[in-house]
Amino acid sequence: QVQLVESGGGSVQAGGSLTLSCAVSGYTYGGGCMAWFRQAPGKTREGVANILGSGQSPTSAGSLMDRFTISQNNAQNTLYLQMKSLKPDDTAMYYCAADYRRCGLNSKLYSYWGRGTQVTVSS
Repeated sequence: QVQLVESGGGSVQAGGSLTLSCAVSGYTYGGGCMAWFRQAPGKTREGVANILGSGQSPTSAGSLMDRFTISQNNAQNTLYLQMKSLKPDDTAMYYCAADYRRCGLNSKLYSYWGRGTQVTVSS
C-alpha cells in the first residue's frame, strides 16, 4: 500500500524559509514522478514542483521557481520542498503526490496523495 506522509509545515513570518518533507512507503521509489501541490482555502489545487523518480528534471512552477526547489533522497525514500522568501500568498495546505506513469503540474496526473501539511505565512 502506497503511503505518502508530509511533514515540516508550520507558521512563519514573511521572508522566512521552510523545508517540507514527504516520507514515501510502499512505492517503488526511483520510478515515475513525484510532485508537490498546494491548495489555499477557496482555491483550486495548484502544482508547485515535480521531479522524476530518478531525481532528474526537477521543475518548479514558473512563478515559484526562484523561491521553491524540489529534491529527493532516494536512499531515504523522501521528497523535499525547500521554500524561501515566503509570502502570505504562500499560505496553503501542501501535498505531495506520486504516479508511476505520468508527470507534470496537473493534479489529475497523480494517483497517490498524502494528507498534507499546513503552511501559514504571516505578514
